Amino acid sequence: MQKQIVIEPVTRIEGHAKITIQLADDGSVADANISVTQFRGFEKFVIGRPFYEMPSLTARTCGICPVSHLIAASKACDQILSVRIPETANKLRRILNLGQWIQSHALNFFHLSSPDLLLGMDEEPARRNIFRVMEVEPEKARDGIRLRAFGQTVIETLAGKRIHPAWVVPGGVSEPLSAAGRDKLLAMIPEAKAIALRTLRWFKQSLSQYQEYVRTFANFPSLFLGLVDPNGKLEHYHGRIRVMDAAGKIVADQLDPLDYQSYIGEAIEPWTFLKFPYYKPAGYPEGIYRVGPLARLNIATQTGMPLADEELAEFHDLERGAVLSSFYYHYARLIEILYAIEQIERLLSDPAILRKDVRATGGVNHDEGIGMSEAPRGMLLHHYKVDENGLVTWANLIIASGHNNLAMNRGVLQVARHYINGTKLSEGMLNRVEAVVRAFDPCLACSTHALGQMQMEIALLGPDGALLDRLTSV
Repeated sequence: MQKQIVIEPVTRIEGHAKITIQLADDGSVADANISVTQFRGFEKFVIGRPFYEMPSLTARTCGICPVSHLIAASKACDQILSVRIPETANKLRRILNLGQWIQSHALNFFHLSSPDLLLGMDEEPARRNIFRVMEVEPEKARDGIRLRAFGQTVIETLAGKRIHPAWVVPGGVSEPLSAAGRDKLLAMIPEAKAIALRTLRWFKQSLSQYQEYVRTFANFPSLFLGLVDPNGKLEHYHGRIRVMDAAGKIVADQLDPLDYQSYIGEAIEPWTFLKFPYYKPAGYPEGIYRVGPLARLNIATQTGMPLADEELAEFHDLERGAVLSSFYYHYARLIEILYAIEQIERLLSDPAILRKDVRATGGVNHDEGIGMSEAPRGMLLHHYKVDENGLVTWANLIIASGHNNLAMNRGVLQVARHYINGTKLSEGMLNRVEAVVRAFDPCLACSTHALGQMQMEIALLGPDGALLDRLTSV
């Protein structure tokens, strides 16, 4: 019988997953994959609901990144209304999305990943956590808490609450920003910016310690995909798709989000509830690509923000082509935090941000809507079809973590082959396999959806664990 190692659950991620490592007779790794073991099914139970409920409904997909779903869902609903969104509403949505980036990136870097970086991969598991970081690196732990608090305060100030706000609506936002709210956020900018710069400085100085992880953490050629503006500048709210290869060559540019089905395919495998998106022109699974901070900084020519552009230039100097190691997701997150802080400051400093005209209204003027934006983990897409009464008849969600699914699986196999010795296991070996998943920062709770009929199995076991009966649906 083939030997296997199962890591379940994968720790310090958002959602539930297990890693299965298949061993050859000599103890070497023959294969490995990550299986998402939970299933949400939002695409099915939203059918029959009024389209204007979709932002609030789909935001419940996840408690970590509800704002991302609010943004994509509302953009899809804007198209169903076929109205022009007030410019102030667009700017307020942008600020909200940037606040989401900051709090989510800070959560991953400081709370989920820093225990590995600061305490070491081989630290005792009971001590390898944010509480131990607070003891040995109190300033860095405090910085992480303050930075995440700033992102959450942005969300709360604009939208009324930090988790599952209902402020973003079809046609714009429900309420304008007050002068007091603007001033409160602007007063927090200097501290947030100082933390971002301080953390970037420390991380860059520490990179020499992590070169083995740079070489082995999902470091392979792939495509990179994300949104840019017409000039190739980083875009997080309303851009078009750029695709870049491992050599840094632009394969496709300014692809219309409305045509996503012509260049993004979706495959399924029987051992996971997470779909496998791929770049259609290259086929499956050769069309593997990555999204999120690493991809966005690879494809962007600039960010448009002065401090972030200085950091982006250094980031691009890491490699002659695209930056391939997924360990550098951590680096990219810190640059994006700085970019988001600068962008929020610029948008809040515009007097027009306080205008009261923040929502356009209308009825069902189109029977289909597609909303695409950049969530912290990568490109997020919501696609709805409605009937003449505005009731949803069909929905498709492609979540950022799903885009990275092929790359995460290949990364798990790569790091397992490098570190795992089946004849002599250690907890630190297994933690390194988990750490490559944490580098992608998967949000698995919101990324499990159906594509046609998913394979389901019910097993009836006796008291002794013996299989008595099994029911399988394919």
